[in-house]
Amino acid sequence: MILITLEHILAHVSFCLISVVTVIYWVTLVYQIEELSSSGGKGMIVIFVCITGLLVTRSLYSGHLPLSNLYESFMFLSWSSSLIHLLIEVRSQDTRWLGAITATSAMLTHGFATLGLPEKMQQSAMLVPALQSHWSMMHVSIILLSYATLLCGSLSSIAYLTITFQINRKIVLIANNSFLRSFLTNKKGYSYDQEKKDLQDAFQFPLPKSRQCQLTYQLDHWSYRAIGIGFSLLTIGILSGAVWANEAWGSYWSWDPKETWALITWTIYAIYLHTRINGGWQGEKPAIVASLGFFLVWICYLGVDLLGIGLHSYGWLV
Repeated sequence: MILITLEHILAHVSFCLISVVTVIYWVTLVYQIEELSSSGGKGMIVIFVCITGLLVTRSLYSGHLPLSNLYESFMFLSWSSSLIHLLIEVRSQDTRWLGAITATSAMLTHGFATLGLPEKMQQSAMLVPALQSHWSMMHVSIILLSYATLLCGSLSSIAYLTITFQINRKIVLIANNSFLRSFLTNKKGYSYDQEKKDLQDAFQFPLPKSRQCQLTYQLDHWSYRAIGIGFSLLTIGILSGAVWANEAWGSYWSWDPKETWALITWTIYAIYLHTRINGGWQGEKPAIVASLGFFLVWICYLGVDLLGIGLHSYGWLV
């Protein structure tokens, strides 16, 4: 009873903290307040400790790793997002954009698990026989880690596309205004040198050292790194799942809906990495592929379970 009460306290405290930290990171991203950015990083450390304590407490009184139902998987996903934030923060100095992505992801998954699911689905239960395997726990934990990493990388690509679209839109507006002003004035009082200068300003935006250029470079770079790690974890997760499936059901692959969508997701991210490594793609084209992967991950993770069919439907929404 004490452990259950402690778990509830940690769940609500961590959710309140992560909501505040999310607001802090979005404020620092917009207004560039360095003091708030450092406090956001410290807040993520506290959040990570709280969610870790929650998962450890739940595993102590349930007798197994907290990965057996939808509530526990969402809490583990929130924990993974905070872990990714801390790992990248060690390697990067400017983490405002990172916090806006990881903190928001952790808050939404945490909020859905704590506030969106009915109390009955939040309760721990005995594992069904198929889940009573070391391969099962290895498979589920690695798959959820891969989902969190891939979602972080895909969200970075979506943010990259959003910022790039705004930059390109501003370029077009500047160029159009230049031609329109030249046409209306009929070149009277508007010299050729001035027109040439406006066009150069339009097509040289943003400057190499501008904030937008640095931000898009960071988003593209970390998206590539995160997806590379997430793809490796997804590959290991699928292989370990095949071994577990053969142990539990006597078949490595049965074309279950979850397995099929996992293979589709794996293929999309394989295409992304192939184009980046061998095709030399950079910028908007691979970012579009990564953005597509964002929706596929959610279909694979949650959408298939909404159908309530297949070998992976137990312990989730059914």
